[in-house]
Amino acid sequence: MTEQAVNWKTAAETILDVRPDLESDGEPFVRIMEAVSAMQSGEALVVIAPFEPVLLYDVLAARGFAHATTMVAADEWMVRFTHIEAPFM
Repeated sequence: MTEQAVNWKTAAETILDVRPDLESDGEPFVRIMEAVSAMQSGEALVVIAPFEPVLLYDVLAARGFAHATTMVAADEWMVRFTHIEAPFM
C-alpha cells in the first residue's frame, strides 16, 4: 500500500471497502450514499474498490465532494472524497 493510501485511511472519518459487496454481486451505492449524507464539511470518506469508481465522481461532486484517486494495485483503487460544501438543495 502506498504511503498516500495509508495517510488517507488514517485521516478519514469513514472507510468503506466495497470489494466484498461487489464480489458477492451486491451494489454498494446505497452504503456510500448513506455514509456521505452524514458527513460534515471538511470530513473525508475513503472508498476502496476493485476498479476506479468513475461514476461516483459526478454524483458526489453534485453533493459538494471533491475527490482524489490512487491505484494501489491492479485490482485495488482508493478514492478519498472530501466534503467541501453543503449539498445543493
